[in-house]
Amino acid sequence: MFFTKLKRVIRAGFMSFWRNGWVSLASILVVVITLFAIGSLVFFKGGLDALIAQLKDKVDITVYFKPEAQEPDIMAIKTAVSKLSETKDVVYVDREQALESFKERNKNNALFMQSLEELGENPLGASLNIKAKEISQYESIANFLNSHMNSGASDYIDKINYFENKRVIERLSVLTDSAHRFGVIISLVLAGVAILVTFNTIRLTIYSSREEIEVMRLVGASNKFASGPFIVEGVMYGVVSAIITMIMFFPITMWLGALTENFLSGMNVYNYYIQNFGQFFLLLLLIGVLICSISSFIAIRRYLKV
Repeated sequence: MFFTKLKRVIRAGFMSFWRNGWVSLASILVVVITLFAIGSLVFFKGGLDALIAQLKDKVDITVYFKPEAQEPDIMAIKTAVSKLSETKDVVYVDREQALESFKERNKNNALFMQSLEELGENPLGASLNIKAKEISQYESIANFLNSHMNSGASDYIDKINYFENKRVIERLSVLTDSAHRFGVIISLVLAGVAILVTFNTIRLTIYSSREEIEVMRLVGASNKFASGPFIVEGVMYGVVSAIITMIMFFPITMWLGALTENFLSGMNVYNYYIQNFGQFFLLLLLIGVLICSISSFIAIRRYLKV
Protein backbone atom coordinates (compact mmCIF):
# COMPACT_ATOMS: atom_id res chain seq x y z
CA MET A 1 0.00 0.00 0.00
CA PHE A 2 2.78 2.37 0.98
CA PHE A 3 4.77 1.72 -2.19
CA THR A 4 1.63 2.16 -4.30
CA LYS A 5 1.02 5.61 -2.79
CA LEU A 6 4.69 6.49 -3.17
CA LYS A 7 4.58 5.47 -6.83
CA ARG A 8 1.51 7.66 -7.40
CA VAL A 9 3.13 10.63 -5.66
CA ILE A 10 6.31 10.30 -7.75
CA ARG A 11 4.31 9.91 -10.97
CA ALA A 12 2.21 12.97 -10.10
CA GLY A 13 5.38 14.95 -9.39
CA PHE A 14 6.87 14.04 -12.78
CA MET A 15 3.61 14.91 -14.55
CA SER A 16 3.43 18.28 -12.77
CA PHE A 17 7.05 18.96 -13.72
CA TRP A 18 6.37 18.45 -17.45
CA ARG A 19 2.88 19.97 -17.40
CA ASN A 20 4.11 23.25 -15.91
CA GLY A 21 6.85 23.58 -18.51
CA TRP A 22 7.46 27.33 -18.46
CA VAL A 23 7.14 27.65 -14.70
CA SER A 24 9.48 24.67 -14.28
CA LEU A 25 11.94 26.33 -16.64
CA ALA A 26 11.78 29.57 -14.65
CA SER A 27 12.30 27.70 -11.38
CA ILE A 28 15.27 25.78 -12.79
CA LEU A 29 16.78 29.01 -14.12
CA VAL A 30 16.64 30.60 -10.67
CA VAL A 31 18.18 27.53 -9.03
CA VAL A 32 20.90 27.28 -11.71
CA ILE A 33 21.88 30.90 -11.08
CA THR A 34 22.00 30.20 -7.34
CA LEU A 35 24.05 27.01 -7.73
CA PHE A 36 26.37 28.72 -10.19
CA ALA A 37 27.02 31.47 -7.65
CA ILE A 38 27.66 28.93 -4.89
CA GLY A 39 29.87 26.85 -7.20
CA SER A 40 31.84 29.94 -8.19
CA LEU A 41 32.35 30.63 -4.50
CA VAL A 42 33.77 27.11 -4.09
CA PHE A 43 36.24 27.75 -6.93
CA PHE A 44 37.07 31.14 -5.45
CA LYS A 45 37.79 29.55 -2.08
CA GLY A 46 39.95 26.89 -3.74
CA GLY A 47 41.95 29.56 -5.56
CA LEU A 48 42.23 31.67 -2.43
CA ASP A 49 43.45 28.69 -0.41
CA ALA A 50 46.06 27.97 -3.09
CA LEU A 51 47.21 31.60 -3.06
CA ILE A 52 47.42 31.68 0.73
CA ALA A 53 49.31 28.37 0.74
CA GLN A 54 51.71 29.85 -1.81
CA LEU A 55 52.27 32.90 0.40
CA LYS A 56 52.63 30.74 3.51
CA ASP A 57 55.31 28.70 1.78
CA LYS A 58 57.39 31.84 1.30
CA VAL A 59 57.15 32.88 4.95
CA ASP A 60 59.59 31.52 7.51
CA ILE A 61 61.89 32.46 10.36
CA THR A 62 65.60 32.39 9.63
CA VAL A 63 68.13 32.20 12.46
CA TYR A 64 71.52 33.47 11.28
CA PHE A 65 74.55 32.26 13.21
CA LYS A 66 77.93 33.93 13.54
CA PRO A 67 80.72 32.44 11.39
CA GLU A 68 82.50 31.20 14.51
CA ALA A 69 79.43 29.34 15.84
CA GLN A 70 80.10 25.67 16.55
CA GLU A 71 77.93 23.04 14.88
CA PRO A 72 76.96 21.30 18.18
CA ASP A 73 75.51 24.60 19.45
CA ILE A 74 73.58 25.08 16.20
CA MET A 75 72.24 21.52 16.26
CA ALA A 76 71.16 21.99 19.88
CA ILE A 77 69.02 24.98 18.80
CA LYS A 78 67.67 22.96 15.85
CA THR A 79 66.67 20.07 18.13
CA ALA A 80 64.98 22.38 20.64
CA VAL A 81 62.99 24.20 17.95
CA SER A 82 61.99 20.93 16.23
CA LYS A 83 60.38 19.74 19.48
CA LEU A 84 58.02 22.72 19.61
CA SER A 85 54.41 21.81 18.80
CA GLU A 86 54.17 24.90 16.56
CA THR A 87 57.09 23.85 14.35
CA LYS A 88 56.42 22.21 11.00
CA ASP A 89 59.96 21.94 9.62
CA VAL A 90 63.53 23.06 10.37
CA VAL A 91 66.20 23.10 7.64
CA TYR A 92 69.88 23.46 8.51
CA VAL A 93 72.02 25.40 6.01
CA ASP A 94 75.74 25.08 6.74
CA ARG A 95 78.36 27.71 5.89
CA GLU A 96 79.38 26.07 2.60
CA GLN A 97 75.77 25.86 1.41
CA ALA A 98 75.20 29.48 2.42
CA LEU A 99 78.26 30.54 0.41
CA GLU A 100 77.19 28.58 -2.69
CA SER A 101 73.69 30.05 -2.47
CA PHE A 102 75.13 33.56 -2.15
CA LYS A 103 77.35 33.02 -5.20
CA GLU A 104 74.41 31.73 -7.24
CA ARG A 105 72.24 34.72 -6.35
CA ASN A 106 74.99 37.23 -7.12
CA LYS A 107 76.80 35.54 -9.99
CA ASN A 108 76.13 38.54 -12.23
CA ASN A 109 77.38 41.05 -9.66
CA ALA A 110 81.08 41.47 -10.40
CA LEU A 111 81.69 43.65 -7.33
CA PHE A 112 80.35 41.03 -4.90
CA MET A 113 82.26 38.20 -6.56
CA GLN A 114 85.48 40.21 -6.53
CA SER A 115 85.01 41.05 -2.85
CA LEU A 116 84.63 37.35 -1.99
CA GLU A 117 87.86 36.52 -3.80
CA GLU A 118 89.73 39.28 -1.97
CA LEU A 119 88.51 38.04 1.42
CA GLY A 120 89.94 34.61 0.73
CA GLU A 121 87.65 32.91 3.26
CA ASN A 122 83.96 32.25 3.81
CA PRO A 123 82.47 35.25 5.67
CA LEU A 124 79.01 33.69 6.01
CA GLY A 125 77.62 31.79 8.94
CA ALA A 126 75.24 28.85 9.03
CA SER A 127 71.48 29.32 9.40
CA LEU A 128 68.24 27.56 10.33
CA ASN A 129 65.11 28.04 8.20
CA ILE A 130 62.07 27.41 10.38
CA LYS A 131 58.49 26.93 9.16
CA ALA A 132 55.49 26.98 11.49
CA LYS A 133 52.34 24.91 11.08
CA GLU A 134 50.20 28.06 11.11
CA ILE A 135 50.98 31.68 10.33
CA SER A 136 49.84 32.77 13.80
CA GLN A 137 52.43 30.50 15.46
CA TYR A 138 55.55 32.29 14.20
CA GLU A 139 55.52 34.77 17.07
CA SER A 140 55.58 31.96 19.62
CA ILE A 141 58.61 30.39 17.91
CA ALA A 142 60.33 33.79 17.69
CA ASN A 143 59.77 34.37 21.41
CA PHE A 144 61.28 30.95 22.15
CA LEU A 145 64.39 31.81 20.11
CA ASN A 146 64.60 35.23 21.70
CA SER A 147 64.59 33.65 25.16
CA HIS A 148 67.52 31.46 24.08
CA MET A 149 69.43 34.56 22.99
CA ASN A 150 68.82 36.17 26.36
CA SER A 151 70.10 33.06 28.13
CA GLY A 152 73.48 32.96 26.41
CA ALA A 153 72.82 31.89 22.82
CA SER A 154 73.57 35.45 21.66
CA ASP A 155 77.24 34.45 21.75
CA TYR A 156 76.74 32.48 18.54
CA ILE A 157 73.38 33.72 17.14
CA ASP A 158 73.85 36.75 14.89
CA LYS A 159 70.19 37.68 14.31
CA ILE A 160 66.63 36.36 13.91
CA ASN A 161 64.80 37.76 10.89
CA TYR A 162 61.28 37.33 12.32
CA PHE A 163 61.25 40.85 13.67
CA GLU A 164 62.09 42.17 10.19
CA ASN A 165 59.24 40.15 8.63
CA LYS A 166 56.78 40.55 11.51
CA ARG A 167 54.52 43.00 9.69
CA VAL A 168 54.27 40.75 6.61
CA ILE A 169 53.51 37.70 8.76
CA GLU A 170 50.85 39.56 10.75
CA ARG A 171 49.17 40.86 7.58
CA LEU A 172 49.14 37.38 6.07
CA SER A 173 47.60 36.02 9.27
CA VAL A 174 44.86 38.67 9.10
CA LEU A 175 44.31 37.92 5.39
CA THR A 176 43.89 34.20 6.13
CA ASP A 177 41.36 34.78 8.91
CA SER A 178 39.44 37.39 6.90
CA ALA A 179 39.27 35.14 3.84
CA HIS A 180 37.69 32.30 5.82
CA ARG A 181 35.19 34.64 7.51
CA PHE A 182 34.32 36.19 4.15
CA GLY A 183 33.66 32.75 2.66
CA VAL A 184 31.34 31.76 5.52
CA ILE A 185 29.40 35.05 5.38
CA ILE A 186 28.96 34.94 1.59
CA SER A 187 27.84 31.30 1.77
CA LEU A 188 25.18 32.13 4.36
CA VAL A 189 23.96 35.14 2.37
CA LEU A 190 23.75 33.11 -0.85
CA ALA A 191 21.90 30.31 0.93
CA GLY A 192 19.39 32.79 2.37
CA VAL A 193 18.81 34.52 -0.96
CA ALA A 194 18.52 31.16 -2.73
CA ILE A 195 15.84 29.90 -0.35
CA LEU A 196 13.88 33.16 -0.59
CA VAL A 197 13.98 33.41 -4.39
CA THR A 198 13.36 29.71 -4.96
CA PHE A 199 10.49 29.73 -2.46
CA ASN A 200 8.71 32.53 -4.31
CA THR A 201 9.33 30.95 -7.72
CA ILE A 202 8.08 27.52 -6.69
CA ARG A 203 5.10 29.15 -4.99
CA LEU A 204 3.97 30.29 -8.44
CA THR A 205 3.84 26.65 -9.51
CA ILE A 206 1.81 25.69 -6.47
CA TYR A 207 -0.48 28.71 -6.87
CA SER A 208 -1.39 27.59 -10.38
CA SER A 209 -2.43 24.22 -8.91
CA ARG A 210 -4.24 25.58 -5.83
CA GLU A 211 -7.67 24.40 -7.00
CA GLU A 212 -6.32 20.89 -7.55
CA ILE A 213 -4.88 20.87 -4.02
CA GLU A 214 -8.16 22.08 -2.51
CA VAL A 215 -10.12 19.36 -4.33
CA MET A 216 -7.68 16.71 -3.09
CA ARG A 217 -8.15 17.92 0.48
CA LEU A 218 -11.95 17.99 0.12
CA VAL A 219 -12.06 14.34 -0.95
CA GLY A 220 -9.97 13.33 2.05
CA ALA A 221 -6.41 13.24 0.74
CA SER A 222 -3.78 13.47 3.48
CA ASN A 223 -1.36 16.36 3.76
CA LYS A 224 1.51 14.08 2.76
CA PHE A 225 -0.27 12.91 -0.39
CA ALA A 226 -1.27 16.47 -1.34
CA SER A 227 2.20 17.92 -0.82
CA GLY A 228 4.16 14.89 -2.06
CA PRO A 229 4.02 15.64 -5.82
CA PHE A 230 5.27 19.17 -5.26
CA ILE A 231 8.12 17.94 -3.07
CA VAL A 232 9.05 15.50 -5.86
CA GLU A 233 8.81 18.33 -8.37
CA GLY A 234 11.10 20.44 -6.19
CA VAL A 235 13.62 17.59 -6.00
CA MET A 236 13.57 17.38 -9.80
CA TYR A 237 14.29 21.11 -10.03
CA GLY A 238 17.32 20.58 -7.81
CA VAL A 239 18.62 17.55 -9.74
CA VAL A 240 18.20 19.13 -13.18
CA SER A 241 19.68 22.43 -11.97
CA ALA A 242 22.75 20.67 -10.52
CA ILE A 243 23.35 18.81 -13.80
CA ILE A 244 22.99 21.99 -15.88
CA THR A 245 25.32 23.89 -13.54
CA MET A 246 28.00 21.19 -13.78
CA ILE A 247 27.74 21.25 -17.58
CA MET A 248 28.13 25.05 -17.57
CA PHE A 249 31.27 24.87 -15.43
CA PHE A 250 33.01 22.49 -17.86
CA PRO A 251 33.79 24.95 -20.72
CA ILE A 252 34.24 27.87 -18.31
CA THR A 253 36.87 26.10 -16.20
CA MET A 254 38.58 24.77 -19.34
CA TRP A 255 38.89 28.32 -20.66
CA LEU A 256 40.09 29.73 -17.32
CA GLY A 257 42.46 26.83 -16.57
CA ALA A 258 45.64 28.26 -18.10
CA LEU A 259 44.92 31.76 -16.78
CA THR A 260 44.49 30.60 -13.18
CA GLU A 261 47.57 28.38 -13.43
CA ASN A 262 49.72 31.36 -14.36
CA PHE A 263 48.20 33.60 -11.70
CA LEU A 264 48.13 31.06 -8.86
CA SER A 265 51.43 29.31 -9.65
CA GLY A 266 50.11 25.83 -10.37
CA MET A 267 46.44 25.96 -9.29
CA ASN A 268 44.60 25.06 -12.53
CA VAL A 269 40.86 25.61 -12.04
CA TYR A 270 40.01 23.05 -14.75
CA ASN A 271 42.13 20.36 -13.09
CA TYR A 272 40.53 21.33 -9.78
CA TYR A 273 37.09 20.84 -11.38
CA ILE A 274 38.01 17.42 -12.83
CA GLN A 275 39.76 16.15 -9.71
CA ASN A 276 36.87 17.16 -7.44
CA PHE A 277 34.07 16.43 -9.93
CA GLY A 278 32.28 13.86 -7.77
CA GLN A 279 32.37 15.87 -4.55
CA PHE A 280 31.50 19.08 -6.40
CA PHE A 281 28.49 17.50 -8.11
CA LEU A 282 27.25 15.94 -4.86
CA LEU A 283 27.58 19.31 -3.12
CA LEU A 284 25.56 21.15 -5.77
CA LEU A 285 23.04 18.30 -5.95
CA LEU A 286 22.54 18.31 -2.19
CA ILE A 287 22.19 22.09 -2.02
CA GLY A 288 19.83 22.21 -5.00
CA VAL A 289 17.61 19.39 -3.73
CA LEU A 290 17.47 20.80 -0.19
CA ILE A 291 16.67 24.33 -1.33
CA CYS A 292 13.95 23.23 -3.76
CA SER A 293 12.33 20.54 -1.60
CA ILE A 294 12.31 22.71 1.53
CA SER A 295 10.97 25.67 -0.46
CA SER A 296 8.25 23.46 -1.94
CA PHE A 297 7.30 22.11 1.47
CA ILE A 298 7.04 25.59 3.00
CA ALA A 299 5.18 27.06 0.03
CA ILE A 300 2.52 24.35 -0.09
CA ARG A 301 1.62 24.55 3.61
CA ARG A 302 -0.64 27.57 3.10
CA TYR A 303 -2.80 25.60 0.67
CA LEU A 304 -3.28 22.55 2.89
CA LYS A 305 -6.08 24.21 4.85
CA VAL A 306 -9.44 24.33 3.15
